[in-house]
Amino acid sequence: MIPERYLSPEQWIRKGEWLVTTAPQSSLHLPEKLASKLAHRGDLVKAGDRLRVRLFPEETDPIPAYWTELEVLYEDDFCMVVNKPAGMLVHPTVPDQVETLANAVASYYACSGQQHRVRHIHRLDEYTTGPVLYAKNEFSQIRLDEAMREKAIERVYVAFVQGIVDPKLHKIDAPIGKDRHHKQRRRVSPTGDHAVTHVELIETFPHAGVSLVRLQLETGRTHQIRVHMNHAGHPLLGDTLYGGRDEYAAYQALHGELLRFQHPMYGEWMEVEAPWTVMFKELYAKFSGSNA
Repeated sequence: MIPERYLSPEQWIRKGEWLVTTAPQSSLHLPEKLASKLAHRGDLVKAGDRLRVRLFPEETDPIPAYWTELEVLYEDDFCMVVNKPAGMLVHPTVPDQVETLANAVASYYACSGQQHRVRHIHRLDEYTTGPVLYAKNEFSQIRLDEAMREKAIERVYVAFVQGIVDPKLHKIDAPIGKDRHHKQRRRVSPTGDHAVTHVELIETFPHAGVSLVRLQLETGRTHQIRVHMNHAGHPLLGDTLYGGRDEYAAYQALHGELLRFQHPMYGEWMEVEAPWTVMFKELYAKFSGSNA
């Protein structure tokens, strides 16, 4: 089988809003509708052996910039991964709300002289920490959204949970639906949406009745990990909405550890890790008996 050809970083240069390359157009993997739109607007131009594509137009966004310190884990001309702190929503949910990750990203773009719309590819719960992926242009958004639909973006989490997890627990396959008795909750329901979570036991702390697990989403339902671990009898520490005790943590002890995705332009697999939060380090030190 002949491997797919992708553009490499050495095969193009950026001139303002334009990508310029001598590589064949097929190596850009432009979605058909986007290529047609670009050509119709005069933003896809072939001149001799050079191809010019206006992939980086200056854009404005209705999301207002609101400065918050932002930890950027990865960034290039096509995408960016930022580390979301606990207690911050990914995007506004009510009018005039500005203290969200979207507003912080808008501020980062403005402060660094970049004119992009804020395009998140996936979400994290308000108190879940870890990497969030952003597309910097329409091309990247189309490619990454497609990857999400095809379940080709891998999200790996770590969590402290109640109880001693059976090392034989590797997979939770249980549909998730809305809880008609509680607006914010979800629950395992025969009529819910298909949901699969993969579980790996990392370590147990018998004296505290706590386990540290690694979790990988096969699907992306609302509150999926929280619902599934509660269903398995191991609610997350601090997750009072789903039966977790708050004696050790004030909110759910869930952290996105790794994000793995195929770069929208280059095709290579990217792995972006997010360091453990202060809370996670403190919990591990407490349960392991370390003073570090």
